[in-house]
Amino acid sequence: MAVSANRLELLQIADAVAREKSIDREIVIGAMADAIQKAARSRYGQDTNIRVDINTKTGEMKLQRLLEVVEDVEDPATQIYLELARDKNPDAEIGDFIAEQLPPMDFGRIAAQSAKQVIVQKVRDAERDRQFEEFRDRVGEIVNGTVKRVEYGNVIVDLGRGEGIIRRDEQIPRELFRYGDRVRAYVYDVRREQRGPQIFLSRTHPQFMAKLFTMEVPEIYDGIIEIKSVARDPGSRAKIAVISRDSSVDPVGACVGMRGSRVQAVVGELQGEKIDIIPWSPDAASFLVNALQPAEVAKVVLDEDAERIEVVVPDDQLSLAIGRRGQNVRLASQLTGWDIDILTEQEESERRQKEFVERSNLFMEALNVDEMVGQVLASEGFSTVEELAYVDRDEIAAIEGFDDDTAEEIQARANSYLEAREAEFDAKRKELGVSDELRDISGLTTEMLVALGEDGVKSLDDFAGCAADDLVGWSERKDGETKRFTGALSAFDVSRADAEAMIMEARRKVGWIEDEPEAEDEAFADEEEALQD
Repeated sequence: MAVSANRLELLQIADAVAREKSIDREIVIGAMADAIQKAARSRYGQDTNIRVDINTKTGEMKLQRLLEVVEDVEDPATQIYLELARDKNPDAEIGDFIAEQLPPMDFGRIAAQSAKQVIVQKVRDAERDRQFEEFRDRVGEIVNGTVKRVEYGNVIVDLGRGEGIIRRDEQIPRELFRYGDRVRAYVYDVRREQRGPQIFLSRTHPQFMAKLFTMEVPEIYDGIIEIKSVARDPGSRAKIAVISRDSSVDPVGACVGMRGSRVQAVVGELQGEKIDIIPWSPDAASFLVNALQPAEVAKVVLDEDAERIEVVVPDDQLSLAIGRRGQNVRLASQLTGWDIDILTEQEESERRQKEFVERSNLFMEALNVDEMVGQVLASEGFSTVEELAYVDRDEIAAIEGFDDDTAEEIQARANSYLEAREAEFDAKRKELGVSDELRDISGLTTEMLVALGEDGVKSLDDFAGCAADDLVGWSERKDGETKRFTGALSAFDVSRADAEAMIMEARRKVGWIEDEPEAEDEAFADEEEALQD
């Protein structure tokens, strides 16, 4: 069968558009069919159901009108009687569609313009979908492009098959771009928007540096070395923590490279950003000591519940540990995920001395003893009156200068003090209107009940309705800093697990949840087994 020039031209146009826009040829041919269909409706009526088929091999085009088979025709343009339909197709039934061949049509100027608009829109939509799908799969990768234009500080980058944008806040400070410059950036987000897919690029993202190291260090690409965390102050300083899965490979040395060749390649891309490469450690204290390099650390104290860490450094290392404008400690905090408090040895000594004086004064006041006895008890490690009251008497008697009689007297005075304080707290509890039922919750002391009452928790139902955060507080991390919110019992030594257990006990007491039957079932099974034996 001979193929006309018009048909060949139709297929050639479809192939050319598909190649130019990097979209599927079938989509272009489908857009052409939609355009012809729209033009045909303008001639035969907008309500007419028209189908256009274009043969993708020959370019032959069929124009058909579809008529619905009905008993009573209301619209002759879209419906046909069953009898007439069976003349065309003997198997036709009510609800079927009969296809009528329409003659080829010549496009007028308006119809051709309308058809062109349909094709252009369909092709544009297909191109946008292709771009979105392609770059959505490349989120987390580095792409190369050329600067197309700079608008209000934002850099538009030509990526070949799409356009990306580097916003001003995603550019390294003091970095200038001009038309035609080659640029490398990290794809951190792709969004589908009305004007087309928006590809957001960054040169300040921590993962941009991580990906650059992956490209420069074969051991990272092969998985022998793993990048555990990255912290950046773009354009100034950065820290990267690495660990080796092979004990024979030094992770820091591999990232630095021969004479610093590998790290210098990354530094050059990041406009001279200084990079500290740090060995990662599962031990938080060791990792933090490494992260604070080049400062020396004398002592580390961890508070795992609050995710806070206290670092003691020599007096002459304080400025180095903090860094210029707090940069070193801020980056170390971002790298480790811990909040860091830095003290000098002198500050820590002064604080310890202050705590010692406070404990000594507490014992002097509570036990009615002289300063020397209070200081001896504080220096032996006792921090509360409760410890003195409940510790084994022999431990107190073993203190140099003390005997059994002294130990007995100290414990008697400690118990008297605690009883008086308990009575005082109980009176305050009643004054606040805190229910007696709360005293039956395991782990709640009278002092805690006073704190709950002051926080508005006064009944068993109130306590059962609390969450663990309401009792022990919670933390929120934002912009690399952790903000701590206190709870009603934050001043007491109550863990989150303890708080949850107390709340569950209260909920069982008020009947919100039932006791677990497992223990009773096990006891019943054991009893049955014993009877059978």
